[in-house]
Amino acid sequence: MPAKILDGREIALKLGEHIQKEVVHLKQRFGQPLCLASLFIGENPATKLYITAQQKVASQMGIEFQLCHFPKNVTQKEILKLVDQLNKAPEVTGMILHFPLPEQIRRSEILRRVSPLKDVDGLTPENAGQVLLGHVRIGSCTAQAVMELIHATKINLRGKEAVIVGHSELVGKPVGLMLLEQLATVTTCHIATDERGILADHVRRAEILVVAVGKPGLIKGEWIRPGAVVIDVGISRVDGKVVGDVEYEKGEQRAGFITPVPGGVGPLTVMMLMRNVVKAYKFQRVKEA
Repeated sequence: MPAKILDGREIALKLGEHIQKEVVHLKQRFGQPLCLASLFIGENPATKLYITAQQKVASQMGIEFQLCHFPKNVTQKEILKLVDQLNKAPEVTGMILHFPLPEQIRRSEILRRVSPLKDVDGLTPENAGQVLLGHVRIGSCTAQAVMELIHATKINLRGKEAVIVGHSELVGKPVGLMLLEQLATVTTCHIATDERGILADHVRRAEILVVAVGKPGLIKGEWIRPGAVVIDVGISRVDGKVVGDVEYEKGEQRAGFITPVPGGVGPLTVMMLMRNVVKAYKFQRVKEA
C-alpha cells in the first residue's frame, strides 16, 4: 500500500490563515507594520527561488518585505554595517541571512552581530542555544517545518527510532535536538557514516527518517523501513526535474508517510519564516511569543 503523502502546501495553507489573522491583530494593536529583511549575496538560483517565495507569501500575510541584495564581492565590513542598521531600524521586525556565503564573508561573525530578537532563522548563538535547552524560542525555519510535518502524522515519538541524515546547523542538528526533546531515540548520520558503508544499516532501522543532504537519490527506496515516516528536505535539479535525496517512487511503496519533492518541506519552511517574524514582533513589543 503506497505511503500517505505529507502535503506541505496544505499544512502551510492552514497555518497561513492563522498567521494572517495574527498579523492583522498585531498591526491594529501596535500601529506598526511587520517587516522582513532578506539578505542575499551573489546569484545562487536556489536562493533566488526561496526569496521569490518569501516575497509572495509575505505579501499574502500582510508582512512588508525588504530585499538587501549584494554582489558576490561584497566585504565583511559592508555586511556588518547593514546588520547594525537593521538591528537599529524600528520598522524592521526581523532579518534572514541566506547561504551559501562567498569565501570572504565570515558567517559566525555576522550571526553574532544579529540581534537575537530580530533573528528569524534561529541561527544566532542565543536562539540556537535555546533549542539545546529544550525551548525553541525562534528556531530554524526548515527544522520547524520538518517537525510540523512529523507532528501531522500524529505518531507518538516517545521511544521511536529516529535517523537523521545530514548534520547541518540549519536542519540536522536542530531537528535532532527537537526529536530528543520528544524522547525519540536519535541517530545522526553524515558523510563519514556513508564513507564507512553503514548508512543503509542505520536507515533500515529508522521509524522516523529525516534526510537533508542535497544529494539526489542518496537514500535507496529499498532501505526504507516498512511504515516509516520519511521527511525529504533535499532538493536538486536532475535533467530538468526537481528531486529529493530519497528515491521517491520506491520509497513511497514502503513508507507509511512521505513528503513529496517539491511540495513537502519547502512551502512549510516559508510559512515557518512568516511565523517567526510574528514571534519576533511580539517579543520586541510584549516579550511573549
